[in-house]
Amino acid sequence: MDEERAKEIIDSLVMINVKYHGIPVYIQEVINSETAAIFPLDEMHHEQEVDLNGLYEDDPT
Repeated sequence: MDEERAKEIIDSLVMINVKYHGIPVYIQEVINSETAAIFPLDEMHHEQEVDLNGLYEDDPT
C-alpha cells in the first residue's frame, strides 16, 4: 500500500477493511513513506510498526 492511500484510510469516516499479511488490522498512523503503526483488530493493545508494503485493502465482496 502506498503512503497516500494509507493516510486516506486513516482519515476516512467509514471503516475500510485492511489486512497485514492476512491479519485484519487498524492503521493508527503513517510513520514515514515506508512504515505505519498498526494493531490487529483482535489484539488492540498490541501496536506494531510494519512495512506499508505488507498492508492491503481487503475486498469485502
